[in-house]
Amino acid sequence: MKVAVYPGSFDPVTFGHLDVARRAAAVFDRVVFAVLTNPRKQSLLTVAERLDAIRASVAATDPALVDRIDAQSFDGLTVDVCRRAGASFIVRGLRAVSDFETEMQLAHNNRVLAPEIDTVFFMTSVEHGYVSSTLVREIAGFGGDVRAMVPGPAEVALRVAVERVR
Repeated sequence: MKVAVYPGSFDPVTFGHLDVARRAAAVFDRVVFAVLTNPRKQSLLTVAERLDAIRASVAATDPALVDRIDAQSFDGLTVDVCRRAGASFIVRGLRAVSDFETEMQLAHNNRVLAPEIDTVFFMTSVEHGYVSSTLVREIAGFGGDVRAMVPGPAEVALRVAVERVR
């Protein structure tokens, strides 16, 4: 079974993230969203909210993939969560050329740490290339409409989180 880990903060999950996961599921038997728990990074959504939003979003947008796309939290090294999940691949999405340099450096470092794990890049679809979780959080924080950027469950979680911090 070919398993891939798709690591990130997913604060919140976007249609771009789901697009990459859907396309990865066409290549791999199982894809695991690995939600980073990083105490040095200020997240708007809790880890539990992010996991719930991912699972509910996959169920809402791609019900046929519910058994093949999962979400779990992790802290520490991406290669360690890969090993625990039995994954030989790391999935990363690229929106623009500017993403590539950072992603290439991470891929090389992960390859040094775990030569048995390879990184695979998926270009984000054109219609989602402008979307980032950071931008979504900022727009939502100012009361803007983010429904075109995030699936319904993530939009609801965002509204709740924005109200919580006000």
